[in-house]
Order: sequence, then C-alpha cells, then structure tokens
Amino acid sequence: MTILVTGATGTVGRRVVEQLLERGEDVRALTRDPARATFPDGVDVVAGDLTDPASLGPALDGVSGLHLITFGGEFFAPLATGEEILALARAAGVRRVTVLHGGGETPMETAVRASDFAWAVVMPVEFMANALEWAPGIRSEGVVREPFVGRLSAMVHEADIGAVAAAALTEDGHGGQEYLVTGPQVLTVGDKTAAVAAARGADVELVELTEEQALETWRGQGMPEDVIAFLIDVYRDTPPEGRTVTDTVEKVTGRPARTFAQWAEEHADHFRAGAREAATGS
Repeated sequence: MTILVTGATGTVGRRVVEQLLERGEDVRALTRDPARATFPDGVDVVAGDLTDPASLGPALDGVSGLHLITFGGEFFAPLATGEEILALARAAGVRRVTVLHGGGETPMETAVRASDFAWAVVMPVEFMANALEWAPGIRSEGVVREPFVGRLSAMVHEADIGAVAAAALTEDGHGGQEYLVTGPQVLTVGDKTAAVAAARGADVELVELTEEQALETWRGQGMPEDVIAFLIDVYRDTPPEGRTVTDTVEKVTGRPARTFAQWAEEHADHFRAGAREAATGS
C-alpha cells in the first residue's frame, strides 16, 4: 500500500518522504505544483491542495497511511478542512494518520485526535534547519546576530522528525500517541554557532542583539507582528518542553537522535563563503 505525505516539499515533509523510502515504502508526495517539485526516483508526485479537499481524491487512491500538516496558504494560516480531508481518507481506506503539530491547537489536529484512525501527533521542538537563516550573514561576514543568546534549546534534526512519523505510519502500536521529539542535547546560541564554525572550518562571531534591535531587524524583514511576538516570548522564556531532552527518537526508531554537530557537518557548505545561496529546508 501507498503512504501519502502532504506538505511534502517542506522542511519536515521532505524528511518524512526520505525516511519512508529508506523503509522501502511506496510514497506519494502531495504538492500544489508537481512540475516544480523535486524528489528522489520512485516517489509518486501528485497535485493537490489541502485547502480544497475535492482536489485530493486521486491522491488518496490506494493509500493506507497519511501524513498531515495543520496549515495551508500564506503565513501558516490554520487549515479548516480537517474533517473533510479525514472523511475522504476514511472512504479511501486509510488506516494510519500522523499530524505534524503546528505549535498550538488547530482545527486539523483537533479533528485527527477525535478520529477513529490509528493516529499519532508528532510534536517537534525547534528545527535544526532554522540555523540556515544564519547562512547569508555567516557567508558574507562570518557573523551571527541574535537576541537572548543564552536561551536553551533541545533542537531536533529534521530527519529524526521524519523518522518518528515514518515509524508511526508503518508500524502498529503508535495509535493515540503524542510524541514530543527533541534532539539529544540542550544548546545555547553560542553552542550552535561554535558547531557551525567547526563544521565550516572558519570562525563565526556571535553578536548579541538587544530586544529592541531584534524587533527593528525583524520588522525590517517584513516579519508579521504575531510571529515577532511569538519569537520574543519563546526566546525570552523558552517553555520547558523546548529545552528538555526526551528519548522519543530512540524509543520510537531504535537509534539515538542526531546531534547538532552532525547537522552542521551535513550542511557545512551552506555556511562557507562563495557557496550557493542556502534556503531553509534545503
């Protein structure tokens, strides 16, 4: 049977696809524009839009497992189509569903939790891929500028998020589970910049911004005010779940969670002068 991955071109979705392929599964990737999507050989890339459930019929044909995201459209607008999508999935014979937690209560996640599928909620903390936002400044100046540099994060490798979702989509015993997914270490911003410096083979200077400087920078980048407020809140006082290591990855997948040093080595070229332009999630 086939497993359908929605949000397949995203930072996590690509890793869900990758981890399912490693398990030898037949994978179908949903995207609004298949012509622009690139996936490994063997992935069935299909068109569909989660904001338009009627577009999903062909994508769900023959599907036994479904990975969902909670947002669609611009600025991560919450999807309001969860009940319709799940009804279509039920009619198609889907048995297992995973949903990527979107940072708060959402209509999609609420619908999944209330359903009769063997569902699992995958709740990752900060993505290691967020460090790619530093790449332009590191390549051009060798500098990272951040506020609250002493903040703690148990950030997680995207491949580990994908591996947890893949296990829940292919194995029994995950129904009704809520998986808080973290990395194996609690890191400061200084720890992360040091790991990037080691991986790229050149120093990285860390410059701490005041809260006011951070606000000015983010507003200058056109960041929405609600996103800015969220960042200030979690950076100033990171919730315990964001700075506490769990053993979820090892318990679910049977192997230790990947470290940030591993992630930095894998992405070292993004941080080297003259490297190609990096994009979050690449």
